[in-house]
Amino acid sequence: MYKTVKPTTFTLPISLVEDIDIMAKELNKKKTQIVAEALEMYMDYQDLQLARERLNDGSGRLSADEFFKELGI
Repeated sequence: MYKTVKPTTFTLPISLVEDIDIMAKELNKKKTQIVAEALEMYMDYQDLQLARERLNDGSGRLSADEFFKELGI
């Protein structure tokens, strides 16, 4: 899955840990894999939300000249 990893400690509600345990057993996956996949999906979702906000408020827009300048064209 990942080429490098960093051991990390989180404190989670017991009910969430129990849900992760159940899911890991049901899917025959390690708890670390369940949490990593969930965080990846969450981060992708948040990235999409930020992109939508930038499009709606115009703060992420570039003129064509700025776009090509950033590309070095």
